[in-house]
Amino acid sequence: MNLDLTLFDLTGRTAIVTGSGRGLGKAMAQGLAGVGANVVVCARSAGEVATTVGEIVATDGSAHGIVFDAAKRSECRRLIDESVAHFGGLDVVIVNHGSGASAPAEDLTDAQWETNIHVNLTSAFYCCQEAARTMIAQGRGGSIVVTSSTGSLVGFEGLLGFGASKGGIDQMVRQMAMEWGRHGIRVNAINPGWTTHPASAVGAPDDPEEQRITQRTPLGRRGEAEEMAGPAIFLASDASSFVTGITLVADGGWCAV
Repeated sequence: MNLDLTLFDLTGRTAIVTGSGRGLGKAMAQGLAGVGANVVVCARSAGEVATTVGEIVATDGSAHGIVFDAAKRSECRRLIDESVAHFGGLDVVIVNHGSGASAPAEDLTDAQWETNIHVNLTSAFYCCQEAARTMIAQGRGGSIVVTSSTGSLVGFEGLLGFGASKGGIDQMVRQMAMEWGRHGIRVNAINPGWTTHPASAVGAPDDPEEQRITQRTPLGRRGEAEEMAGPAIFLASDASSFVTGITLVADGGWCAV
């Protein structure tokens, strides 16, 4: 049996990637554009959005930028509506924005807790629900992918609020997959491990904490942001047409130890 690589082809499909001005979201947006998707790049920073769009277009990709604040439901609705108006429909949404406010569990403030829950979980719910409403109305299904974390699966020092919010993401994905499957909408999560990107402080190779991370990870290193593009393409495309409700862990083996 020969693998049909056209299953990964997203030509003609519209994909929104939130938080795609930098880091993992930017890498996912560039990856989706590379396999033919019309990509909507969106984040709070107009400069970062413009840069990502420019880089995609410079490599003959198709991209459109929208500046928005995911913390507001009205902004999530506007994002969906403007994307559909620009590209003519909606097929894929990668919900990737987030906050990593952290502190020891006994010192975590109400504000830090609320920021984690609202930005990571509640605003992800807004985006998923508004996207699903449009996909249901279109009547042709779609794929929704939410960036979770290994912090939803195992404990990390000082990440109580973050881990709780990502645990909520994992269960939200399962619930949405169960309810929206009847509409042909697949909902999955990607759970990255330690990676090199702007939101992740990376120490020097001889830094004790950095050495602990690399020694504890079976592959012996952090992941690169670009290594999240493959899982995103898989879950967005027909290559995963019978996959829904899963958490796809991309962590170099951290959670296997």
